[in-house]
Amino acid sequence: MIYLQLFVEFFKAGLFAIGGGLATLPFLYAISDQFGWYSYSDLANMIAISESTPGPVGINTATYVGNTVGGILGSLVATLGLVIPSIIIIITISHFLNKFKNSKVVKDVFYGLRPASTALIAAAGYSVIQLSLLFIDQYKETGILQDLFNMKAIIFAIILLVITNTKKIKDLHPVVFITLSAIVGIIFKFN
Repeated sequence: MIYLQLFVEFFKAGLFAIGGGLATLPFLYAISDQFGWYSYSDLANMIAISESTPGPVGINTATYVGNTVGGILGSLVATLGLVIPSIIIIITISHFLNKFKNSKVVKDVFYGLRPASTALIAAAGYSVIQLSLLFIDQYKETGILQDLFNMKAIIFAIILLVITNTKKIKDLHPVVFITLSAIVGIIFKFN
C-alpha cells in the first residue's frame, strides 16, 4: 500500500508541477502535511542537498523520500511516479506539436503556462526562504518575535548576496559557493 501511495502522490506532483523541480515544492509540502513522511525541516535539508548535488531537485527529493519511506523499491516507485507524467506529456505533445505548432490556441496555451510556472517557482522560493531564514515552529511555541528569525542564516544570506554580486567574485563557479556555504554551515552549526 505504501508503494501505491508513494507512486500516486509523486505522480500528482509530477503531473501538476509545471516549471521544474522547485515547482514541486508546494506538492511536497502537501505530501508532508498529509502523510507525515518527513518534516518541513527534513524538506529544507532535502532541498539543500538536492540543489548541491547533480540532478533535478524534484527527482532527488522523490528518490530520498521514497527511500526513507519504502527503501530502495520505494525510491524507485516515487521517482517513477514523478517522471512518468513528464514522459507521457512530452510524448503526447511531440506527437501533436508538429501538427499544431502554428496554431494560435497552442501558442496561447504555452503563453498561459508561463505565469503558472512562474507562480509555482515563486511559491517555492518563498517556501525555501521561510525554511532557511525563519524558525516558524519555534515562534509558534513561544510567541516571541525574536524566536522567529534565524539571525545566523539571515546574516549569512546577506553576506552571500553582497559577495555574489561583487564583480570579481561573481564569476566564480557555483560549486565554490556551495562548498564554502557547506563549510560555513558546519563551522557555525546552522540548524
